[in-house]
Amino acid sequence: MLQHETNIPQQFIWPENEKPNSEKAMELAVHIVDIGGFLSGQSSSAKETSKIIGEASKTHGFFLVINHGVDARLIQDAHRYMDMFFDLPFSLKQRAQRKVGESCGYSSSFIGRFSSKLPWKETLSFQFSAEINSSNMVKDYFENTMGKEFSQLGKVYQEYCNAMSSLSLSIMELLGMSLGVSQAQFKEFFEDNDSIMRLNYYPRCQKPDLTLGTGPHCDPTSLTILHQDSVGGLEVFIDNDWRSIAPNQNAFVINIGDTFMALSNGRYRSCLHRAVVNNKSHRKSLAFFLCPKKDKVVCPPDELVDEKNPRIYPDFTWSTFLEFTQKHYRSDMNTLQAFTNWIQHKNHMKFLF
Repeated sequence: MLQHETNIPQQFIWPENEKPNSEKAMELAVHIVDIGGFLSGQSSSAKETSKIIGEASKTHGFFLVINHGVDARLIQDAHRYMDMFFDLPFSLKQRAQRKVGESCGYSSSFIGRFSSKLPWKETLSFQFSAEINSSNMVKDYFENTMGKEFSQLGKVYQEYCNAMSSLSLSIMELLGMSLGVSQAQFKEFFEDNDSIMRLNYYPRCQKPDLTLGTGPHCDPTSLTILHQDSVGGLEVFIDNDWRSIAPNQNAFVINIGDTFMALSNGRYRSCLHRAVVNNKSHRKSLAFFLCPKKDKVVCPPDELVDEKNPRIYPDFTWSTFLEFTQKHYRSDMNTLQAFTNWIQHKNHMKFLF
């Protein structure tokens, strides 16, 4: 209903300093990384590719990946079934309604933890596990939550998540090479990943300069693999200004998250970004958030710690960090620092008592 309204409810209106500029943001000159040679086993290509990824990860943590090996028909199906889900009646979507304090399920703007600065969007998030005994986790989620008639939708997203997990492990190999650690270091760390898949729907908005589809934040996860539709909306905060990343149907947008920033001992950046809306057309995107297995300890390799580069963040598990972002702190550009302070305070209190 709201996409046709010119009077936007107050809960959706963001503060002046966070509202999007009515003028279109300048486009970011983002690195385009061709990983086709690396995937086919060309060692010379791997070295050059890892160097480009390293440069992007040091500056703002965003880059595009092309020749990624993911079947174009699978990507099309993932977008098609996303259209189908968000076109369902609200009562059907509510079968998967997200519960308070949880990170997965269906969420409209009104189903959340906050009563102001609401995002102009709907999302469906679900868990994925790369462990062998969880090979049908996504498919089972849709059948158990939505009903047997949604089994095909579950099959498509199970296959899509499998492809995203595989792609993320390849990128982890390149990230390891770029940081000067073994090629297998991070790949092995994430091989049994417990990740999150999210479908995003941003309806049209008659007053797009008053609200945001997703507010400014850094991803608390390790690595994000995003596929946009043809409608732009992703913006990154660089050099004190918002820059857009234009849609590219042949590419995935990759960005470093807070957890990998900690794994790299702060050498690679998790950058502030947001999603804007428009008054002409709705926008959809597919986001795969790579996360380590929940009980794995996030700690940088020894090669990344020395006298010139002392430890910046304490050891932590992904489950503890996820709980912090769900119950104690709304993700922004200071999430990892706030979490570090929280951990240190808890440890200090334990020591005192």
